[in-house]
Amino acid sequence: MNQEDYIAVQEIETSIGYLTVSVYDHQLCHVDFGSLEENKPQLALWAKKHELPVLLKVDETQCSEAAEQLRDYFSGARKEFSLKLLMKGTEFQRKVWAALAEIPFGETRSYKDIAQAVKNPKGVRAVGMANNRNPIPIVVPCHRVIGSDGSLIGYGGGLDVKKFLLKLENRINV
Repeated sequence: MNQEDYIAVQEIETSIGYLTVSVYDHQLCHVDFGSLEENKPQLALWAKKHELPVLLKVDETQCSEAAEQLRDYFSGARKEFSLKLLMKGTEFQRKVWAALAEIPFGETRSYKDIAQAVKNPKGVRAVGMANNRNPIPIVVPCHRVIGSDGSLIGYGGGLDVKKFLLKLENRINV
């Protein structure tokens, strides 16, 4: 079986709990909070929706670079990721995700800032929805997006995880 027939997956343990890393054709395509067993059903649905193989195969070789870089991030040894990414989403979502990727380590931006960056200043809610649909959290740092008033607003991994990640990046004192 070659790589094109399946999505390679690996479960890694981090300081925020388990993450499930998914790689297709040597490109990171999904990071999920929680164990592989917890994430299998929705990951298969996501793959089908985006016309990727629904077969998930534990393949630590294919996932090794992403797993290593995530471990380095959590240990404080890495501030930027250098992975090939496969970002499946609408054109607008991909624009938002590209803007997220530009937020420097240790900094935050508001949803309004991101809306302006993607040249849709009235699209703050749409930015929020695209942020929520980010398939590669942490690597594409949606945790760095906060409310205009500095409040922490929603996060797929939960607000405690968002606080942890921002604290890890020395952004806030919690």
